[in-house]
Amino acid sequence: MAAKLLVLLLFSFPFLLQFRFSAGQNPVRAAYWSAVSEFPVSSIDSTLFTHLFCAFADLNSQTNRVTVAPANQARFSSFTSTVRPRNPNVKTLLSIGGGSSPPAAFASMASQASSRKSFIDSSISLARSYNFDGLDLDWEYPSTQTEMNNLGLLLNEWKTALNNESTVTRRARLLLSAAVFRNSDYYTLPYPIPAIRNSLDWINVMAYDFYGPGWSNVTGPPAALYNPGTQVSGDYGIRSWIRSGIPANKLVLGFPFYGYAWRLANANNNGFFAPTSGAAITPGGDLGYGRIRAFIAQNKPVQVYNATVVSNYCYGGTTWIGYDDTQSIRAKVSYAKQNALLGYFAWHVGADDNWSLSRTASQTWGS
Repeated sequence: MAAKLLVLLLFSFPFLLQFRFSAGQNPVRAAYWSAVSEFPVSSIDSTLFTHLFCAFADLNSQTNRVTVAPANQARFSSFTSTVRPRNPNVKTLLSIGGGSSPPAAFASMASQASSRKSFIDSSISLARSYNFDGLDLDWEYPSTQTEMNNLGLLLNEWKTALNNESTVTRRARLLLSAAVFRNSDYYTLPYPIPAIRNSLDWINVMAYDFYGPGWSNVTGPPAALYNPGTQVSGDYGIRSWIRSGIPANKLVLGFPFYGYAWRLANANNNGFFAPTSGAAITPGGDLGYGRIRAFIAQNKPVQVYNATVVSNYCYGGTTWIGYDDTQSIRAKVSYAKQNALLGYFAWHVGADDNWSLSRTASQTWGS
C-alpha cells in the first residue's frame, strides 16, 4: 500500500506543480514600468509589488512576431534579474502593445491562424529568453465584432501553447494577462468573455482616462471610482465585468500615477465639470504624480479630496488638476480587497513621487 501511494505521488507531482501555478493565483499588487519614461529599472522598489510589468514589447506587422526595439533590449533582457534581488518573489511579465501601438497590426495578426501562431510562439520564446514569468497583452482596442472574436481565438490558442510549452519543458507555465477597457464591452462591442475567463489568469481593468483635456472641455475626475448618474467609473466597469461572467478573483483594478491639468474658463468656477479652455502646463495636460506634487509645493493651490467620486483635485488661478493622491489610492485598494478582486495595478512606477502612492497601496492591501 505504501509503495502504491509513493508511485501515485511521483506521477502526480508534475500535475500538482502545474496546478499550483495555474490555480489559486496569489493576490496581484502590481505596476507597469514604461521604457518611454526612462525611469531606471534599477531604481524600482520591487518590495512594494508582487508583480511588475515591463512595457512595451512590439508587434512586427510584417512578420507578426513579438520584438523588442534595439534601444530597449538590454533593459528588457535584464529586467527580471534587476528587480529580483530586492524582492526574490516578485513575478515579472513582458507586456506587448500599449496605447501607442497600431491597433491595425493586432487586428491583422489575430485574423489568421498562421499569424496568430507566429505571434504566440515568438512571445513565448522571448519571455523565456529574457527570464520573464509571464506575458501581458495590451491591444487598445479591438474595434469590430470580428476583431473581438479573433481576440478570443488568440487567447485560447495562446493558453494552449503555454500549457504545451510548460509540459514539454517541465517549467512552470508562463502567466497570461491582458489590459482591457474599463467595461466588459468596448462601447457597444462585447469582449470574448468565455475566452477571457478560460484562458487568462487575470485582466487588468484600465479604470482611468475618463476625462482629459484632449477629449473633454470640462474638468472631471480622470479615474473616478464612483460617478453617480453615469457609467463612467471604475465601480461600474468592475461590475460590468462581473455581470458578463468574469469572476471577481480574475479582476485587477487599475489606477493612474498621473493626472490631467486643464485651464479653467473662469477661475471662480473650479469644481468638477467646470468649463475649460484647453490643457494646462503640458500640451496634453498629462502630468505624473511627482510633477503634480512639485506643482503643489511651488504654487500652493487649494487641494480637495472628493470621497463621493474618490478622486483628488487642486486648483490655483485658472489651473485645475485632477489626479489620484494617497486618499483615493487608499480607498481604491480597500474597494478592491473588500470586493474580493484579485488585486490592483498602477500605470506607471516612474510617475510616482518617492514611492508615496506605491507604498500607500501596498500598506492598504496588507500582507
